[in-house]
Amino acid sequence: MDENTVLKKVNSIFIDVFEDQSILLNENTKADDVEAWDSLNHIQMITAIEKHFKIRFELNELLNFTNVGDLCKGILKKLN
Repeated sequence: MDENTVLKKVNSIFIDVFEDQSILLNENTKADDVEAWDSLNHIQMITAIEKHFKIRFELNELLNFTNVGDLCKGILKKLN
């Protein structure tokens, strides 16, 4: 699996969690760029990502993600 494939799946998860079909993520997307990305939706999004990819993030990993690209790289690291 490559970063582009992960990004596409993460985008699909965002659409489901945020209930917004217009979301189009890229590696530089940050929380401020997605209108509904608040703390509650953030938790739901991380939970959905962990469930889909069958991974678990440590708190320190989550705190170091600054954008969607960091999140995708974190997913790939867990999968490899």
